[in-house]
Amino acid sequence: MLVCAELWGVTEEVRDVVRQVAALGYVAIAPNLYHRSGPETAAGLEESDANRVRGFELLGQLTREGVEADLRACTTYVRDHADAAGRSGVLGFSLGGHIAYFAASRLDLAAAAIFYPGWLPVAGTALSRPVPLLEETGAIADRDVRMLLLFAELDHVIDADQRGVIGDALTAAKVRHETVVYPGVQHAFFFPGRGVYDKAAAEDSWARVRALFATEIGQ
Repeated sequence: MLVCAELWGVTEEVRDVVRQVAALGYVAIAPNLYHRSGPETAAGLEESDANRVRGFELLGQLTREGVEADLRACTTYVRDHADAAGRSGVLGFSLGGHIAYFAASRLDLAAAAIFYPGWLPVAGTALSRPVPLLEETGAIADRDVRMLLLFAELDHVIDADQRGVIGDALTAAKVRHETVVYPGVQHAFFFPGRGVYDKAAAEDSWARVRALFATEIGQ
């Protein structure tokens, strides 16, 4: 199971999600997609205005080819684990949701659980070139990846219009998918300890993630 991180990289919060996924019985891994920028990126970035700028600098250095190579390397590594089975999935948050959508269009995955993914219908990351990632939705349909997309009603990154465009693209491509919008909650609602954390939305979304993976992958 791939776990794709927010802009901040592989922080302790992300590592905790990896542990939660592993506790469900999956072999989980979180790729550090910033590794080409130096070993200091391995621990992720502490949240701050300065590190937000740094995060976008690191993001701008990513390429489709490099990210795909890293994701494939991770899935190959995990599949060699003694407890691994033949089916794989991906879980991603914010930027990680963007990465997870990309992964679903490129890799042999059974399911993708995507929390509040930014920049899918618009330019905004290096992965948006030469076209926005949403235009790769047909490739997700071709791979028959089942998608779960989890949105926040009051998201400052992904508004209702964008959510509608994303849903329409998935429907038009005949991707097996479910979209859920949590009323009254904000971007990044999943992680405890943040001011925007919403316990009810976090717990409900995690239950849906578990159900998706149990159905499509096993456990």
